Amino acid sequence: MTDTYTPPKVWKWDVPSGGQFASINRPTSGATHDKELPVGKHPFQLYSLATPNGVKVTVMFEELLAAGHTGAEYDAWIIKIGDGDQFGSGFVEANPNSKIPALVDRSGAEPVRVFESASILLHLAEKFGAFLPKSGPARTETLNWLFWQMGSAPYLGGGFGHFYKYAPEKWQYPIDRFTMETKRQMDVLDKLLATRPYIAGEEYSIADMAIWPWYGQVALGTVYDAAEFLDTASYTHLMAWAEKIAARPAVQRGRMVNRAFGEPSSQLHERHDASDFDTKTQDKIGG
Repeated sequence: MTDTYTPPKVWKWDVPSGGQFASINRPTSGATHDKELPVGKHPFQLYSLATPNGVKVTVMFEELLAAGHTGAEYDAWIIKIGDGDQFGSGFVEANPNSKIPALVDRSGAEPVRVFESASILLHLAEKFGAFLPKSGPARTETLNWLFWQMGSAPYLGGGFGHFYKYAPEKWQYPIDRFTMETKRQMDVLDKLLATRPYIAGEEYSIADMAIWPWYGQVALGTVYDAAEFLDTASYTHLMAWAEKIAARPAVQRGRMVNRAFGEPSSQLHERHDASDFDTKTQDKIGG
């Protein structure tokens, strides 16, 4: 960087900040237009997009269904964040923070809104008694790593991902700063996974479902196209775990849901029934 920015005494939003998502970034909250959310036939209504945070939840639903929890049937409606769908009145009612994913649980007497991806994973795990130990140290360890992800991934996504991939210009200082932190976090995971098969221990859990869409996909090069830059191949235990999770049929299905980018064969814009995964796709992913 050659220019030095001097912060004003009082910051004001005079012009968009630039970058790929400049058109939807603003310093205020709330709805910008009236738009009700659609409601399908299943107990769970998910409003999302297949970003890493969205993938966490669709993977959870597909894993629940694969494990035989038929009550976990869901409708997944796409929210196109580039078009500002998250600022529609119905979505803001489901999540005042206007971030995907948002879930409305209609399985009880009254609809219950659930937002923030970790909250959704925890809600579903407790509801179905799956992918989370019921008590004791194993439960605490799973929650340790679930909330580690929520605290750490903003440095990976909003930090590294933004400045390396989406910022209007490549600035060395933020890229160096967030690359260093991203590699430190990958080192944390690599050392952990040298001692156990899954994030929280011997069993696959919501901790894996939360962490893989971010760190697993970055390691495999399917998020930010930064695997070589980050030298992710050197994190051998992290890579082995990332590949193991990626091979799960439910993960492959979950990764497709609400996806509107990439190869057309990898996209399922909305999911309302298991049959929405066509025969060709089922064969491809082993379902």
